[in-house]
Amino acid sequence: MGVFVLPSSAFGVLLPHFPVVSLGTPRGQFHLVLGGSSYRKRKNLLTGNWQCRPRIVVASNRDNSKDNVTDDEDGSLLGSYEMLETKEDELVEARRALSEVKARQAALEKERDQLLEDFASSEAKQKEYVASVLHDKELAVSELESTKSLFHQKLQESVKEKFALESKLVLARQDAVELAVQVEKLAEVAFRQATSHILEDAKLRVSAAETLAAESAFQIDEQIRKSTEGTIFSIIEESKDAINKALDVAENAIDEATQAVAVFTDAENPIDVIASAQSENIKLQGVVSDLEAQLLVSESELDRLKLELQQAQVQANAAELRSSNAEKALLEFQELSRNKALKQEEEIRSLLEKIKNEAVERKKVLSKAFKAELESIKAAVDASKEITCSRDNAYMRRCEALQRSLRTSESALKMWRQRAEMAQSLLMKERSEKEDDEDVIYLANGGRIDLLTDDDSQKWKLLSYGPRKEIPQWMARRIRSIRPKFPPRKTDISKALNSNFKSLELPKLDEVWSIAQEKVREGDMLTEHVIEKEVIEKKRKALERALQRKTVKWKRIPEETKIEPGTGTGREIVFQGFNWESWRRQWYQELAFKAADLSHSGITAVWLPPPTQSVAPQGYMPSDLYNLNSSYGSVEDLKSCIEEMHSQELLALGDIVLNHRCAHKQSPNGVWNIFGGKLAWGPEAIVCDDPNFQGRGNPSSGDIFHAAPNVDHSQHFVRKDVKEWLYWLRNDIGYDGWRLDFVRGFSGTFVKEYIEASNPAFAIGEYWDSMAYEHGNLCYNQDAHRQRIVNWINATGGTSSAFDVTTKGILHSALHDQYWRLIDPQGKPTGVMGWWPSRACTFLENHDTGSTQGHWPFPRDKLTQGYAYILTHPGTPVIFYDHFYEFGIRDVLTELIEARRRAGIHCRSSVKIYHANTEGYVAQVGNMLVIKLGHFDWNPSKENQLDGSWQKFIDKGADYQIWLRQ
Repeated sequence: MGVFVLPSSAFGVLLPHFPVVSLGTPRGQFHLVLGGSSYRKRKNLLTGNWQCRPRIVVASNRDNSKDNVTDDEDGSLLGSYEMLETKEDELVEARRALSEVKARQAALEKERDQLLEDFASSEAKQKEYVASVLHDKELAVSELESTKSLFHQKLQESVKEKFALESKLVLARQDAVELAVQVEKLAEVAFRQATSHILEDAKLRVSAAETLAAESAFQIDEQIRKSTEGTIFSIIEESKDAINKALDVAENAIDEATQAVAVFTDAENPIDVIASAQSENIKLQGVVSDLEAQLLVSESELDRLKLELQQAQVQANAAELRSSNAEKALLEFQELSRNKALKQEEEIRSLLEKIKNEAVERKKVLSKAFKAELESIKAAVDASKEITCSRDNAYMRRCEALQRSLRTSESALKMWRQRAEMAQSLLMKERSEKEDDEDVIYLANGGRIDLLTDDDSQKWKLLSYGPRKEIPQWMARRIRSIRPKFPPRKTDISKALNSNFKSLELPKLDEVWSIAQEKVREGDMLTEHVIEKEVIEKKRKALERALQRKTVKWKRIPEETKIEPGTGTGREIVFQGFNWESWRRQWYQELAFKAADLSHSGITAVWLPPPTQSVAPQGYMPSDLYNLNSSYGSVEDLKSCIEEMHSQELLALGDIVLNHRCAHKQSPNGVWNIFGGKLAWGPEAIVCDDPNFQGRGNPSSGDIFHAAPNVDHSQHFVRKDVKEWLYWLRNDIGYDGWRLDFVRGFSGTFVKEYIEASNPAFAIGEYWDSMAYEHGNLCYNQDAHRQRIVNWINATGGTSSAFDVTTKGILHSALHDQYWRLIDPQGKPTGVMGWWPSRACTFLENHDTGSTQGHWPFPRDKLTQGYAYILTHPGTPVIFYDHFYEFGIRDVLTELIEARRRAGIHCRSSVKIYHANTEGYVAQVGNMLVIKLGHFDWNPSKENQLDGSWQKFIDKGADYQIWLRQ
C-alpha cells in the first residue's frame, strides 16, 4: 500500500478538497473515496484551512502495473503522475488531519443536534405562540361578549332611566299642576285674608281713634269740672272763712267798742281803743288782699285748663281727620279690589266665552266631519244597493235563461217521449211474434238512457255523477225548485246489466236533456253574487258567535265557584278606582268611562269611593247613611257607574265606614251626639269610653277613633239598622261587595254578622297596624304583626279578607337588595300571604299611604318590581288608580296581569321558594310560572329541582324575569 500526495491543482475544480484513501480496489484500478457521508458534510469541510494544503492519496499497487486514478464524479482518468515516497511524519500529519476531521465532524454533529434541539424548541415556542394567540382570541371574544352584554345592560339601564325620567316628568307635571292649584288657592286665601285684615285694621283704628277722642274729651271735661268745682268750692270756703273772721272781728270790735265805751265811760283812754281798731282793720285788709291773690291764682289755673281743653279739641279734630282719611283709603281699597275682581271676572268670562266658542267650533267641525262621513257611508250604501240590484238583475236574467232552456228541454222531452211510445208499441208487437224473448222488456225512461254497456263511458259517468264540475248546493236547490221530477238513476251497473229492462236506441244525451250539462261558468254574475252572499253570511255568523262569546257570562269551573260569603272566586284582581283628590271632579261619571278599559286589561273588581254624605269631602266622616249624594256625584251617577261596571263583567265594591258616624245635632250639654236622617240614633248608640262625645252605650270592642263618635255595635238596634242599610246598598243600589274602613275599631264578630246578612261577593277589611322596628330598621321577624291581622280574619269566621299590610312593609326593604326578607324560617312568604293566602289582599299603595297624603309611600323606582311580586303570587292583588293611569306603567301592569291569567294563578296557589338572598329571589308559583327578582344570574335550566320546559314570557333585566311552562 503506497501513499501519494496530489496537489489540489491536479484535479482542478472537479475534485473536492478531501483526503482520498484507496481500500483494496482491484489491480490496475484506483478509486477515489471521498471522506464524507453527505453533501452537507462535504459542504462544511470546504470552509476549513484545507484548501491550500496538498491532498493525500492512499493507494495499493499490487501488480506493479501502470496506475491510473479515476474520478468518481466525472469518470475521467487523470493524467500520469509520479509516485512520491511519503515520509513517516507526513503520515502522522495525515492521521492528525484525519483526527481533526473526525473531531470537526463530531462538532458538526453536535452542532446539528443543537440545531435540532433549537428547532424542537422553536416548534414548541410556535405551539405556545399559537396557543397564546388562541387564548388571546378567546379572551377577545369573551371581552367582546362582555362588552356586548355590558352594552345591552347599559341600554336597558338607559331605557330604565328613560322610563324613570318619564315617570318623574309625569310626576313633576302632576306636582306642578297640584302646586299651581295650591298656589292659586293660597293666593285667593291670602287675598281674602289681606283684605279682611286691612278692613279690620282700618275699622279698629277708626274705632280706637273715636274712643281715644271721646275719652280725651271726657277727661278734659271732667278735669275742667273738677278744677272749677274745686276752685269755686275753695273760694266759697275762703269767703266763708273771711266772712266768719270778719264777723268775729266785728263782734270783737263791738265788744271792744262796748268795752271802749265802758272804758270811756269808765275813764279809759279812747286813743288806745282807736289804735287797736286801726290795727284790726289793717289785719282785715291783709286778709282781703290774700283772698284777692288766691282768686287771681284760681283764675290763672282756669285759663290753663281752658288751654288744655282747646289742645284736646285740636287732637280730637286731628283724630277725626285721620279716621276720615282711613275711611277714604278703605273705600279706595274696596273700590280697587272691586275693580280688580270685576276685571278678573271679565277675564274669566272672556276665557269661558273663548272656550265656549272653541267648543262650538270644534262641535261644528266634528259635526261637519260626521256629516261628511255619514254622506260617504250613505254613498257606500247606495253603491252597494246598486251593485245588489245589478246582481239581482243578472240573477233574474240567468234564471230566465235557465227557464227558457228548461222549456226547450221539456218540448224536446215531449217529442222524444212520443217517439219512445211509438217504438215501445212496435216492440210490444214484435214480442208477440218472438216467444223466446218473452222475458225481455224494453223501456224508454223519460228520455234518460238507463243502461250503457260500456262501463267507462263518459256519458254513463255524466248520467251517474252529473256534470264534470260539481253543481253547488245552492244551484242544485234552485234547479230542484224550477224543474220537474226526473226518473231515478240506476247507480249500480250490475243491477242495470242484470235487469229485464232494456233501453231503446234513443237519441244522444245532449239532444235529450241539455240542462244536465250546464256548468258553473267563470265570471258568471249569478254565481259570484251567490258566493259573495254566502261569504257575507259566514262572516256574519262568525261575528255573531264572537259577540255571543263576548256577551255570555264566563262559565266558572268548580275551582272558581264561590265557597263562602265575602271570599270571591279566588281569581279576583281588585282596582282601587279613586285617590284622595278624586272628590274634586264628577268622579262617578269619569270612572264609568273607564269600565271597558279596565275589563279589557284583566281587572275583575273595582273598589269605589265612600258613597255616603260626609262632613269631610273624601267621604270618611259619614253622617246620613241613606243620603248617597256625595262629592263624587249624585245617586243617579252612582247607579249608572255600577250598571256600567256590571255591563263589563266587573264587581263593584263599596267603601263602607261602620266604625264611626258624625252627629247632626248637639245635646243639651253642647255635645254633638244626636244623629239625624233615617237612622236617628242618640247617645245610646255611642260607646261609653269615647272621651269626646259622652256616649251611653257599652264599652268599645276595639280602638277609639277620636275624630267622630264611635258607634256601639253591641247594641241590637244598631246592628239591625246597619244590616238593613247594607241590604239596601246590595240590592237597590247594586253593590257587589265591601271594603270595610278602620276595622280595628270594632270586633270582627260583628263583621261576620254583617257579611252573612248582606252576602257580598267579596269583602276586604282595613286592619292597619304598626310594624316592628329596631334602631330605625325593620325587624326580620314580623310574625306578631301578621298574627294580629290573621286574628281579626279569624274573628270574622274567615268571611272577609284583609289587606296584607305586612307584605307591603316587608317589600319596602326587601326590594333594596334584601330579598332574604321574603322567606320565613318555614320556607314560606313572610306576610299574611304565607299563612292565609286566600284571605290576603296584597297591595303597594292606596289613598292613605300614597296620593297627596303620602303617609307611607312605596319607593317609586321599585313599583314595577313590587307589582311583579304581588301579581305573580297567591292572594288577591290590588292595583292603585294613580299607578295604572298616572305613573306610566299601565302596559307593565297589563302584561303582568296577562302572565297571571296564563299561568292560572289564584289566591290559593302554592309557592316554592328556591333562592332568597342579597342577590335576588326565585320562586315557582303554582305549576306554570317561575319568577326571578333582582340581578341574580339564574334561569330554569340551572335549577336541578325544577323540571319541565320553560319559556321566558317577560324579561325586565335586573328588575324581574318571568317564565311560563311550555
